[in-house]
Amino acid sequence: MSGCAAPGPTSALSGPAVSQSPTASESPAATPSPTAEPEPVTTTKKVTKKEAIPFQKVTKNDPNLDKGTKKVTTKGVKGVRTTTVRITYVDGEETDREVIKKVVTRKPVDQVTSIGTRTPPPPPPEPEPSNCDPNYSGCVPIASDVDCAGGSGNGPAYVSGPVRVTGSDVYGLDSDGDGVGCEP
Repeated sequence: MSGCAAPGPTSALSGPAVSQSPTASESPAATPSPTAEPEPVTTTKKVTKKEAIPFQKVTKNDPNLDKGTKKVTTKGVKGVRTTTVRITYVDGEETDREVIKKVVTRKPVDQVTSIGTRTPPPPPPEPEPSNCDPNYSGCVPIASDVDCAGGSGNGPAYVSGPVRVTGSDVYGLDSDGDGVGCEP
């Protein structure tokens, strides 16, 4: 082994060598310079809204009203609900709505219609026509002429006294004008 050097490793790749250094046409990426963007302006506003609450219509039987009778006994009144909302704006644009409070500020009043259930009593019988003159207490008959019984009159009708004159003495029974006729 005299002067011969051992062969060194041989490259399995053949061809020109590739350079790993940057070329002149490549440049590092440019980063934009920071610009000051304005901060967003956030504002809020509270809004209160009132809305009507409808009333209910209710019917109830009423033993104090005659059958077939309908009567509105309580007039219906609408209620009021008040809602408060917080609205958020960012740069003047609405971004959120939040209900803060919802309150019934006036309760509705139901409209009540009463329906009669009572059977009315029959009407009282018509009074028989009275044959007594209403100008006297007791019963002085209604006739063309009435005289005191046992007196000197000629009738055709007679009354036993005494009778009190309550209106006009149409038959002249109170001769002395003291308000009592046919006195004994």
